[in-house]
Amino acid sequence: MEATEIRRTVELEDRHWWYRERRAILARELRRLGTPGRALDVGAAGGGNTRVLVQHGWDALVADYSETAVELARGRGLKAIHADARDLPLPDRSFDLVLALDVLEHIEEDTRAARELLRVLRPGGTALISVPCDMALWSAHDVASGHVRRYTYDGLHALLTAQGLTIDRVWSWNVLLRPVVARRRKHTSGSDVMETPRLVNMGLTAVIMLERYLPVKSRPGVSLIARAHRPRQ
Repeated sequence: MEATEIRRTVELEDRHWWYRERRAILARELRRLGTPGRALDVGAAGGGNTRVLVQHGWDALVADYSETAVELARGRGLKAIHADARDLPLPDRSFDLVLALDVLEHIEEDTRAARELLRVLRPGGTALISVPCDMALWSAHDVASGHVRRYTYDGLHALLTAQGLTIDRVWSWNVLLRPVVARRRKHTSGSDVMETPRLVNMGLTAVIMLERYLPVKSRPGVSLIARAHRPRQ
């Protein structure tokens, strides 16, 4: 991710509907996990999600390829290191939880990155991974965001299991707004990560929050989220 895109993300994420709901999803998953431990946030882009980890009692570390991201994360009081997701400078089996939220789509050798997620997880540890889905939604937004692919359910499942992770669940996210996103991205010429007018932001927040209560997680969405773990043996 370019430095300008990272800075724009950091400026927007506290109030933007998409980032806020993704943090809410993360918070729910953390509550499900129970007792906090050591967590690694790979490709944290300034540490917006890392702050959620810290708020829930986790000993969290940011690892990002961008020096800008590392600088911004440290400026927020977070522990952060410069690291390549394909070759993390961290010991084997050293984390109870690893996040890779909208990271793998930026990496040509995503198999290497997935293998590293497994390597640094302790046996029984959890990985939470999100990616954009469906190449039918490929647009100028993906190009501007530095994506190299979008994933299918089967493709993400196969990627993670091939590296040794056991899938607990994969589900769709941003389902209700998929038709709006598809239509909008046919006419955009760059990233659609931008300031949203207050009333529009409130409306989009209300729509995406409905997905917490509706049985839509198996339908096509804009993103996929996976929860997986490293087998104990």
